[in-house]
Formats: sequence, structure tokens, C-alpha cells
Amino acid sequence: MSLDPLTPKANGSGIRLELKAILLVDDDRQLASALQWILADENFLVDVAHDGEDALLKVRALEYDVIVCDLMMPRLRGDDFFYQAVEVRGDIGRRFVFMTGFAADPSIQQFLTSYDVEYLVKPFPVQRLIKRVREVIDRPAGR
Repeated sequence: MSLDPLTPKANGSGIRLELKAILLVDDDRQLASALQWILADENFLVDVAHDGEDALLKVRALEYDVIVCDLMMPRLRGDDFFYQAVEVRGDIGRRFVFMTGFAADPSIQQFLTSYDVEYLVKPFPVQRLIKRVREVIDRPAGR
């Protein structure tokens, strides 16, 4: 089990390093920028969307190893983005890590427990986010 986001891959000419790609979705631009820098500093390739609609366009076009997503956003909330992303790419649901400041909200709590998704309650230590991202990357297929 490798915790390093740089995964060595053998090819005909030697070994190449493959960056793990994260889609970070948050309407708080300052937080998104800070988390992008922090995760990039951990050697992740980080793409950012500021709402669920933009994130859905990115998911349709690109493959991500992890999606770190806020739940309360304009245009398309995180839970609705999750439902639509799973329709587009069925296996993507197990790669989400949600962030929320509204974990006590009944509708949010129902979503989080119904789908048994990973989540962090804001504010959270960034090391906890990094740990969750690595756990999702290292998770065996099917979980």
C-alpha cells in the first residue's frame, strides 16, 4: 500500500512517475486556492471547480483519482453533483471526500449516512484532509 501520490509505473524505457489527480470543488475561492496549494505541495495534481456544474463538466472530460467536494454551493450542490457524477461515471462515487460546515443539517446528515461517503467537518486540520485523500487513493477497488 503506497501512501506516496507519485506512483512509479514501469514502461519500455524505464520508470515514469504518475501524479494522482484531484478535483477540488468549493465555491469559497480563498479556501479552494489554499487547499489547492497545500495538496499540490503534497505532489498531487489539483484541478479546481467553484461549483457543481463546472465540476460536472470536468468529470465528464477527465478522470480523477479523488474528488474533494464542498456540499453547500451555488448552481449545483455537492450532493446533487455527486448523484450526477455517479450517473456519468458509475465508479466515481467511492472516490469522493466531502467537506461541510453543515454536518448537523438533517438533509446533509441523511446524505452523508445514506451513501456512507467520506467527509470532513469544517474547519478541519489540513493533515486530516491529506490523510483522507491518500486513503481514498489506496482503497482497494470495489470499496
